[in-house]
Amino acid sequence: MLVARYVSGMDEPWTGDACGLVEVFRSGERHPVEELEATLAAIERSDLNAFSYLDGDRARELAAAADVDAPFGGVPLGIKELDQVEGWPDTHASAPLADRVASYTTTHVERVTGAGAVPVGLTTASEFGGVNLTRTVLNGVTRNPWDTSRTPGGSSGGSAAAVAGGLVALATGGDGGGSIRIPSGFTGLLGLKTTFGRIPRGPHYDVGALTVTVGGLTRSVRDTARWLDVAEGADRHDPLSLPRVGGWEAGLGSHLGELRGLRVAVVDDFAGAVVSPATAEVVRDAAGALVDDLGLRRVDVDVEIPSVGTAWSLANMAGAFAVLGDEWPACADQLTPEMRFACEWAAGRGLDFDALVRLEARRTALFEAMATLFGQTDLVVTSTNPDVAFAAEGPLPSVFGGREDSMANNGRLTIPSNLYGNPAISIPVGTVDGLPVGMQILTRHHAEALLLDAAWVVERERPWPLVAPVGTAR
Repeated sequence: MLVARYVSGMDEPWTGDACGLVEVFRSGERHPVEELEATLAAIERSDLNAFSYLDGDRARELAAAADVDAPFGGVPLGIKELDQVEGWPDTHASAPLADRVASYTTTHVERVTGAGAVPVGLTTASEFGGVNLTRTVLNGVTRNPWDTSRTPGGSSGGSAAAVAGGLVALATGGDGGGSIRIPSGFTGLLGLKTTFGRIPRGPHYDVGALTVTVGGLTRSVRDTARWLDVAEGADRHDPLSLPRVGGWEAGLGSHLGELRGLRVAVVDDFAGAVVSPATAEVVRDAAGALVDDLGLRRVDVDVEIPSVGTAWSLANMAGAFAVLGDEWPACADQLTPEMRFACEWAAGRGLDFDALVRLEARRTALFEAMATLFGQTDLVVTSTNPDVAFAAEGPLPSVFGGREDSMANNGRLTIPSNLYGNPAISIPVGTVDGLPVGMQILTRHHAEALLLDAAWVVERERPWPLVAPVGTAR
């Protein structure tokens, strides 16, 4: 059973999941216009800084005409500001690009809004999606609804804050190095990074580093499954998009027999990450329960995942330089410290032919290591983040539960799946010091159904709060 902080009055947004809100709309108990007005009012008075742009007039028109028989009919939707919506700002969360306006809408957004979701505005993100902290020169600091002194993570931090903070039940996200899973883990949400190409990107698809997938941040497993039902499938604008599968929501719970007996490796220090002892303990406890519930077979693996932080950074910085164009280096003082450092670092290394050759060699080494890993096990269970959420203003931490490492440790658990392209999911499994802990499960390519059913079992056996509980620092 899901744990929702239900608000019966019409002056507060819905705090259950999106599928439940659609059911309420269909029953006539609540109207999409009422929900939208409550949403806009809540955003206005919120101290989370989850939205960078609102389009209330357009949202009101769409809510008034909403078809509640559609999959997400009438549900207010936050759209990550790294996505494009025609006529809305297209800033990449970067001050030098503050005046840019999108000339098109992405296929992903069109599919979700085509399924009835009502776009409210843009949710804040980290600059160019480059760091797991949502604090920019352009938009200021975004805060975690579980504790407003903490970050919701990044780059989809505003989406996470909005959904976990009870502002909207759905928001888009993108995951190029953990940017759906990391904020989901920090805010107690479900966050699925799909197989690369499962949900198409484009139009005007920039092949880039081949690391970014798109999807949603949601409060429940059925919301994520329904999201896949409406958003996945090949599109002519994305030559790397995968054929449609369908039946994600209808198939929930139908793969438990397939899961029984599968090999699972529970790894504290996946990819060499340093994880705080308290976080690791919560994840191990939840993993042990899941192994018993699903009848999994635990195995020990000894696979060294090569360090890929430098390769990932160089691959993704090329895209940032392409967007900044002639603005660089004159715009350096307008960038966040992390992006300025990354730009200077990448420019100093030189994105030349030799650098690209080394990058691809490291990526190939990772591919082989991950292939070996999934030859020895079917599932890998680890933490989503090395520790609970850190300070909202930053900087990125280098100490994790008293254990010292480097700032690169913040993405070690998530980046390998972006480079390899396999699916991974973050599931809320508990708290440390009152802050959420996410358990990450990785599996082989195209096996999202196994991850959804595993999450479905966790949700049933260890239900989580759908929004940050009343009484937290919000």
